[in-house]
Amino acid sequence: MPRQPLDDTALDTVFRQARTHYGFRPEPVDEATLRQLYDLLKWGPTSMNSQPARYVFVMSEEGKSRLLPALSEANRDKAHEAPVTVIMAVDTRFYEHMPKVFPSSPNARERFAENPETTSDTAWRNGTLQGAYLIIAARMLGLDAGPMSGFDNAMVDEEFFPDGRYKSNFLVNLGTGDPESQRPRGPRLAFEEVAEVV
Repeated sequence: MPRQPLDDTALDTVFRQARTHYGFRPEPVDEATLRQLYDLLKWGPTSMNSQPARYVFVMSEEGKSRLLPALSEANRDKAHEAPVTVIMAVDTRFYEHMPKVFPSSPNARERFAENPETTSDTAWRNGTLQGAYLIIAARMLGLDAGPMSGFDNAMVDEEFFPDGRYKSNFLVNLGTGDPESQRPRGPRLAFEEVAEVV
């Protein structure tokens, strides 16, 4: 059966009217919502169903106190104010799960284990893709998102991933955005400036 396009309300929610948020209202986000968020984003495609992204949902004051010192000064207030800051990380040994997630290729685990360069490329490319799915899924569930770099990856990894297996990629603040914190929306490039049809 042919799939129908989403209506304008859905398209506006996810893309056309969605904004990056730099400040958040104090409304909490509960764990049930985070589980719902993951249960939606997990269906986004990844190469060989590799699913290399790992998520730390930093919500508590104790968790924030561990995270904030690693952030640039400009990002500390944003993360402190947000009900949730997600550490988007990648599992450098994601291939250990390949027998479960990609059983149609019995030697997938060994292929990655024997090729560190391909493993690294796959982890970072697909882990970043899963971070984009998280932002889209959050918007679909009525949350606002504020993705950030501007932090010391080594500090975050030492604090949250001391065994070295996971590596931080970027951060995403989640919650109910404060419209007063928004900047004027930046222009987007036109199709003709970025694309060609061949």
